[in-house]
Amino acid sequence: MAIITLLTDYGESDHYVAAVKAKILSINPVIRIVDITHQVPSCDIAYGAQVLKSVFQHFPRGTVHLVGVNDNGQAGDRFIALQLEGHYFVGPDNGFFGLLSDQLANYAVDINMLKPIDTTFPGRRILAPVAAQLASGKALTDLGPKIDEYKRMLPRQVKANKSLISGHVVKVDHYGNLVTNIEKRAFQVLCKDRPFTIKVGRESVSRIQNQIWQVEAGDLFVMFNDLGYLEVGINQGNAEELLGVGYDSPVLLKFEGE
Repeated sequence: MAIITLLTDYGESDHYVAAVKAKILSINPVIRIVDITHQVPSCDIAYGAQVLKSVFQHFPRGTVHLVGVNDNGQAGDRFIALQLEGHYFVGPDNGFFGLLSDQLANYAVDINMLKPIDTTFPGRRILAPVAAQLASGKALTDLGPKIDEYKRMLPRQVKANKSLISGHVVKVDHYGNLVTNIEKRAFQVLCKDRPFTIKVGRESVSRIQNQIWQVEAGDLFVMFNDLGYLEVGINQGNAEELLGVGYDSPVLLKFEGE
């Protein structure tokens, strides 16, 4: 059964999400629709991309991912569909898709050029029909003219040497936990059983837990999450609020000795 995922900044209190689903199902009522989230902060491309990056590869190859984040954004933004890492993506060409992967799309098309639609609700009028057609088996090459480039925002890069890994908070989750871009494999390569200190805001810690419950309620924990990224939080608390640290804040991991 074909799958379309939805990730938007539409919220849950209005009709927008239901209207997009209704359009998809009116084209093909047997498509399976999976909500990733509709609570992306308004127009926050970086946050939305981090959420989708964390999960899209867990869906079957060939899944269609509809992205409605800042889809009424900049003047001149195109609406595109692309194939990337075995998946299809449909959404505005506003830089979002460049944040999903270091790889370039295998193929990308402008989906609103052959028969342009001028609308205040592109999620329903433009994105939903294209997503439904892709999920129903229509070829990407039939949906619009090929484009050679799409906007690629540059994510924050980790800097590392023998004594230091310098990263940033790339996402604050629902619990107030701080997800960073520091990968476990980089830590393992550089650590070599040396003592280390992790500095986040005003706090410094020198131990990494495997599970949250290994610290007492109200205490700070640091662990590598299920995706292999360093995560900082407070057991039964909100690290963003209590540490005064949020998106794009620096996180430093310093090693001692050689």
